Amino acid sequence: MKFIIFLIVIPLVYSELHSFITTYTGIRSHMIAGIPEFSTVSTLDGQQIDYYDSYTMKLIPKQDWMKEFASKDMWKEDTEIRLKVQQIYINNIPVLMKRFNQSKGVHVFQRMYGCVWDDETRESRGFDEYAYDGEVFISLNLTEARYTAHVRQANHTVMKWNNDKTKLEFLQQYLRYECLYWLKEFWHQATFEKADPPKVSLLQKNPDYYVECHVTGFLFKNTTISWRKNGQDINSSSKLVKSKDTLPNEDGTFQKTLTLYVIPDDWKEDQYACVVEHQSLTEPVQKILTVNEIESNKPASYIMHPGLLVIIASFIAYNEECSE
Repeated sequence: MKFIIFLIVIPLVYSELHSFITTYTGIRSHMIAGIPEFSTVSTLDGQQIDYYDSYTMKLIPKQDWMKEFASKDMWKEDTEIRLKVQQIYINNIPVLMKRFNQSKGVHVFQRMYGCVWDDETRESRGFDEYAYDGEVFISLNLTEARYTAHVRQANHTVMKWNNDKTKLEFLQQYLRYECLYWLKEFWHQATFEKADPPKVSLLQKNPDYYVECHVTGFLFKNTTISWRKNGQDINSSSKLVKSKDTLPNEDGTFQKTLTLYVIPDDWKEDQYACVVEHQSLTEPVQKILTVNEIESNKPASYIMHPGLLVIIASFIAYNEECSE
């Protein structure tokens, strides 16, 4: 497994699987101008949210919504932690070089830790992994609360860490609970409060045709979309409802179509509504099926361009002149 330095911002992906990861990078780079000896990056679903390095010695928010967290006491505490870890990493690299029998060259020591949360299954997992020169060095088995050495040069460190029960217990608590708490807090700030509600459209090809509920712009693939009759859900297995696959949009959101096979006489007598629900929405988004709410998706009537009318009129007049 190889670690990389996350310095590229990519769009948030609105899927069920979410991650909050922090990466520490120490590098023996005194011979390379412009490269800090130590840097950290935190990412939310691959999107950079903060940054620190040994040049600025400041923790910098990389998203506008992170500035709110930067004003809190925890930001000062996180900065102080990075200052302490910075010195540890700078001291660690010469020790590791000696273990690997290295006397020169550029070498990199990294730690990647964090948690992953599945919004659909409600399951989560934490991890803590170390790499040296791009190769896995040490990893934590969170279930057994033990570190594993992946190369013999890591044996001494692993024995020391596994004997530190206080540190292991702290890591278990952080990776299982606190990390997950902050993942949800950051995700809520980044998306739930900023997101526009999905757009719901009722489509019909002609007045005697079935009605399609087309929903687009929702953030999560597991968003619930249903047809209701007089406030009661119509079973998705019913012959009255047919669901199409959930499809991705270019902006990372999703779209879906749910068809209602009910003749107009029925839905004019009873109340039918297309309802969109998800925990990210403050309240369900719905559209009640009425004649006024239906949009026709049949091809528009052909309208002759004025300029074309002039040409045709001239052509007819020419033909009439030639026929005399």
